[in-house]
Amino acid sequence: MSRERRSPAPPDTATLRAGLTPAQASAIATLEVFGWELRFVRRPLFRDPVPVLYDKSGSRWIVVDGDGALDENPGFEIRE
Repeated sequence: MSRERRSPAPPDTATLRAGLTPAQASAIATLEVFGWELRFVRRPLFRDPVPVLYDKSGSRWIVVDGDGALDENPGFEIRE
């Protein structure tokens, strides 16, 4: 019998937002007004979560630091 190869369903926004700092949640809400979309959250051990948002076209992405600051060059690459 073959293994299931389909990707799991993407998590809902409440699950993605769980554990974000208040500053991150506020910044994300503001960005969503301008068409940015929260796609996923990296959760490194012993550090603030790292939410990743994409613009409307899906060509640009940014992260929101723990203090709510936007970072266009976070020091890691994203596989497409």
